[in-house]
Amino acid sequence: MNRRFFSKFLALGTGSLGLMPSDSDSTEKTATGGEDNPDSTVNNSLKFNSLLGQVPACVADFQILAKTALPRATYEYITSGSTDEVTLHENLAAFRRIRILPPLLAGVDRVDTSTSILGQSISMPILIAPVAGQSLFHADGVLGSARAAAAAHTILGVSSSAGNSVEEIAAASSGPKWFQLYVPKDRGVTRQLVERVHASGYKAIIVTVDLGERKDADLRNRFALPPSVLRKHLIDIGFPITKDMSYSDLLAFNEKAWDLALDWKFFDWLRSVTNLPILLKGVLRPADAQQAIALGLDGIIVSNHGGRRLDGVPSSIEQLPKIADVMDGKAELLLDSGVRRGTDVLKAIALGAKAVLIGRPSAWALAAEGEVGVSKVLSFFREELILAMQTSGCPSLAAIKKPLLMM
Repeated sequence: MNRRFFSKFLALGTGSLGLMPSDSDSTEKTATGGEDNPDSTVNNSLKFNSLLGQVPACVADFQILAKTALPRATYEYITSGSTDEVTLHENLAAFRRIRILPPLLAGVDRVDTSTSILGQSISMPILIAPVAGQSLFHADGVLGSARAAAAAHTILGVSSSAGNSVEEIAAASSGPKWFQLYVPKDRGVTRQLVERVHASGYKAIIVTVDLGERKDADLRNRFALPPSVLRKHLIDIGFPITKDMSYSDLLAFNEKAWDLALDWKFFDWLRSVTNLPILLKGVLRPADAQQAIALGLDGIIVSNHGGRRLDGVPSSIEQLPKIADVMDGKAELLLDSGVRRGTDVLKAIALGAKAVLIGRPSAWALAAEGEVGVSKVLSFFREELILAMQTSGCPSLAAIKKPLLMM
């Protein structure tokens, strides 16, 4: 295997999906596990419940269940981080170092978790992050995630490479959706894609700018997209893919299709072709947050892509208060990376975030139990947040303040 070639494909703007040339039949089995039974994940669910004598009660349970349900390569694609995974582990450790110090005898019996993001009312400050490759995790795929998000009255972030077209995902539910844009070099294709997003009723565009990754687990496992999935992905974006193109042709096309050298001027162009709100995802530096505000962007997402990109960067929660200070409420401020509990949501809000996005937790839940699993994990987060607010004396999200925390 030519690892340099493989790494080059990982850097492409395809939602972080590993692409490499290989035999078509073996590729299908590598990514999907060669499962013939479409109910195999259900059977694995029952096996998990029987072995442990319990049903999933938290994100960690869903992670175990996903590991049981998925081929190793696919599970590790979801779960692993870049190179030494320093940032992946620091995302979790940084949340755990923050302590909550609730006031005595100040509990409340009823709390309101509702909020509004970019003018959209939602039931809780917990959104589903854009996650690539959902068609590989479960038959429900991103369409199941869309239905679960709508049922929970929250926002679904839609990856450019989730596995379905913007129109198919829009038709799956009436809930609010934000589209994550990885940018084709061909601005005509980009314009048409943005127009389709607008016509399909999406409420905002997320531009993710931390591109490129090297994940040792994916290299060891030879993780790869099945040819049919890669073909559909490129067609769904709007590229001129023909039936006679081989897998090698598709890989070669994909290598050259994406703009990896974006600069701040891109946002002027994007604003010229859409009036949808624009969020910048991947911000870790206060200076970059200030630049986003100066350009009139509608929101930023403090994120290190869950430790999947450049290893060794700081945790998102560590950078959040520094960025909140310079933003001063001038745009929506959200966070992802490392959120595993409702108490993590409370900590992020106390440090200045309006809401958080969950990526791996929703992916594990989807792999484990499909749409039902995603609904459950959203409920777990909301229930844990409610308990944290009750015991901290916070009847509303506005009452969650930094003095609740020990840093």
